[in-house]
Amino acid sequence: MIHQINYTPEPTPKRFHHSNAQRRGIMGPIGSGKSTACCMEVLSRSMRQKPDAQGVRRTRWAIIRSSYPQLRSTTIKTWQEWIPQGVCPIVYRAPIEGRMNIRLPDKTIMDMTVLFLALDRPQDTEKITSLELTGAWINEARETGPEVIRDIFSRTRRYPPKKVAPLTWGGIIMDTNPPDDDSWWYDLAENEKPPGWQFFRQPGALLPVRDAMGRVVKYKAHPKAENVQHQPLGYEYWMGQTHGVDPEWIMVHCCGQYGSVFSGKPVYQGVYSDALHVATQPLGVYRGRPLFLAFDYGLTPACAIGQLTPSGELRVLRELQCQHGGLKQFLADAVKPLLASLFPGMPVIATGDPAGEAKSQPDETTCVDILEQAGFPYTRVPTNKLVLRREAVMDRLTRMAGDDPAFILDPSCRILRRGFLGGYKFERVQVTGETRFRDQPAKNKFSHLQDALAYLCLLVDTVQTHEPAVVAPPPVPTWAGLS
Repeated sequence: MIHQINYTPEPTPKRFHHSNAQRRGIMGPIGSGKSTACCMEVLSRSMRQKPDAQGVRRTRWAIIRSSYPQLRSTTIKTWQEWIPQGVCPIVYRAPIEGRMNIRLPDKTIMDMTVLFLALDRPQDTEKITSLELTGAWINEARETGPEVIRDIFSRTRRYPPKKVAPLTWGGIIMDTNPPDDDSWWYDLAENEKPPGWQFFRQPGALLPVRDAMGRVVKYKAHPKAENVQHQPLGYEYWMGQTHGVDPEWIMVHCCGQYGSVFSGKPVYQGVYSDALHVATQPLGVYRGRPLFLAFDYGLTPACAIGQLTPSGELRVLRELQCQHGGLKQFLADAVKPLLASLFPGMPVIATGDPAGEAKSQPDETTCVDILEQAGFPYTRVPTNKLVLRREAVMDRLTRMAGDDPAFILDPSCRILRRGFLGGYKFERVQVTGETRFRDQPAKNKFSHLQDALAYLCLLVDTVQTHEPAVVAPPPVPTWAGLS
């Protein structure tokens, strides 16, 4: 059977194909042709494998997705759009297997085996521990953990056996929509850039258009977008997905930007703006003004550190969070060392959940006692009611302090930022026929710092109202940048 494949790679996939890196990734918006590029890479490398003594070019591949439903509905579907069942018959057994055996124009035979696997948990890599692979394609790699990728890579470059034919190329290729900016992909592609790895980034399909406040007001076509001519609707394929959709989803899936996409309803949806409320560079600190420290207690204590500028802008300078430990250990191991390093000699004012004023049963010590014993003067905030805490944060998010927003995050506050983007959320209630959310935010890794931040907003409002002398600027305010 003769099957004609007409494939002309776009600029980014073309560079992807020309690379011989043994660990290669391509990232782009939805519909950009990155999965197609991986299909063609598997096929191309199989055709270029050196033949054995019988003139057969033998390769064996694993094609991987994080779950079985996605494997069947998306990954295999894309594969068969280019290499149909009549050319590479797929047998649905354990594992799902396809085999392509064809004669090439040079009279050699390409014998390619493809195993389709779902590996959504690290322990699932046991499925491949006995495999000898030429290479692997990991589809939507942001869904796969680095440990899984490590283990998969260890099974590649092992087929064909050396005594049969020399291996021409082996390794892993990956494609993905943009992941979070605290993901393993981001760390490797943007920060570490380790030898042996190579990452390729496609342009976004759309560009956000912002107003003077930095808020996105509309989107326009990206002149360098890829795969536009292969979309039946052209740019309208992406434009049509921008209506009534979470802006962060659009930034990730249509604009091709790193970002966080969460389920549920963000607590500060509609009032928080990433462009407006996150500084583009590290924030400075006024050395003559006090620092405000706000704590969330419990076994996962968190601290938000901020400062009021002379104009009344609340700058959140740092965030600290402890996964396991009490307040006393958190202060000694994290808070005090950071203050000594970045803010030496600066006065501080501390607060936290008013519930922390209750005495513990063993020794009747309160969280307030622990703070003050550690040298942090305590100021009580008036409430811990969710509605009032949320209003304090929203008030900051929705007004200006002179020419600046009344609230701004230092770029180092990554957990707080991701909380604003949707990690701090109201979870959806499963109710047939309607969309309904819980009335309390979910308790998760984002909620502790968000609670601390709310007490920070209450604290600065309390100090401004009742103790204005505490934050009065010195005669000549001094300023210094933070590294």
